Amino acid sequence: FMTRLAVLVAAACAAALAAPAAAGAMIQIDRGIAGARLDNTRAEVRAALGRPSSRRSGENKFGRFVEWRFRGGIRVLFQGGRRVTNVSTTGFGDRTRRAVGVGSSERAVRRRVPGVRCRSFGDVRSCHTGDFEAGDRITDFLIRDGRVTRASVGFVID
Repeated sequence: FMTRLAVLVAAACAAALAAPAAAGAMIQIDRGIAGARLDNTRAEVRAALGRPSSRRSGENKFGRFVEWRFRGGIRVLFQGGRRVTNVSTTGFGDRTRRAVGVGSSERAVRRRVPGVRCRSFGDVRSCHTGDFEAGDRITDFLIRDGRVTRASVGFVID
């Protein structure tokens, strides 16, 4: 009996380790990454991710922005206001429910992310949801040398 119990406990531990990342370390298609969701306020992002490791602000062709960076390669962008307009990761810890994230192959992205389309821009490829129409929510997987190097969830601004 004890041997069987030990085997069951070991199997349960192995299954837990092989399971996808927890909800806190998750890429949610067209919604957010690691607890930072599109349209969250700064206070909501702070509550979910803690204090940013760095902050920067500036102006781009869309107006003023604030960018917060967090451990694990997470960046949160507040474009022109106080709400999240984009969140991205270059870290290996965040994955979709079907285990797609930084380091995944383009093939895995195409097979495991519903409705995704891939196309090339010079030597870079992008696999994304949505149509890139102003106001759309999209998830974009930047592909270099056949692998995801960055995952982003954001609003199309123009």
